[in-house]
Amino acid sequence: MSGIGTRIREERERLGLSQRAFGEIGGVEPNAQGKYESGDRTPKADYLANVAAKGVDVLYVLTGNRTPAPIESLSQIEEWVLGSYRSLVKEDQDAIRRLTTTLAEYKASYTVEKNPDSH
Repeated sequence: MSGIGTRIREERERLGLSQRAFGEIGGVEPNAQGKYESGDRTPKADYLANVAAKGVDVLYVLTGNRTPAPIESLSQIEEWVLGSYRSLVKEDQDAIRRLTTTLAEYKASYTVEKNPDSH
């Protein structure tokens, strides 16, 4: 549970809020907010929904994985690349997926071999 608590604190600090102010947003007392952050208590769904409405990345809080940026925030070149990819026939899209997957796997194995102490 401490992972969630740590991430709640990180999100609160990212938004520049005190425990009291953040707890008010979530609908809990400051002592409950402190217990969430220390991992002594688990937040309920209504708390998470309330803080999400104020900009908290709840996916990150729960899983440690950031919510992907929405498509609307792509740069012009990213939009062009995505549009070009989408206009390809399925076989070409599949080939690009295989290529990028292979490159990602190669990079991951190369990084591990080059830095065996990185784990």
